[in-house]
Amino acid sequence: MSRFLQWFFRNRETGDITIAQAPNLVLWVVIVAGVLRWVWQPPGTAAIALDIVFKGGLIVWALDEIFRGVNPWRRCLGGAVLAYELTTFL
Repeated sequence: MSRFLQWFFRNRETGDITIAQAPNLVLWVVIVAGVLRWVWQPPGTAAIALDIVFKGGLIVWALDEIFRGVNPWRRCLGGAVLAYELTTFL
């Protein structure tokens, strides 16, 4: 593997290559909100509340990845999700 890829994907805490990780609490909340919104399709206020939880949770998760990601790949992933959410929000 090239030196750049080693640097980009190497976990700074364990030294392993890290591309994906198990979801943290915030991402689990986002997943549950997304599944509920998709399966239940609630009317009115409940739909708005689920959308806020979903989008707000993704923004919180993205910021967490940007500041505490274990490698540059995870930080870039957080940045991409944040950019997408802010673009679709505006």
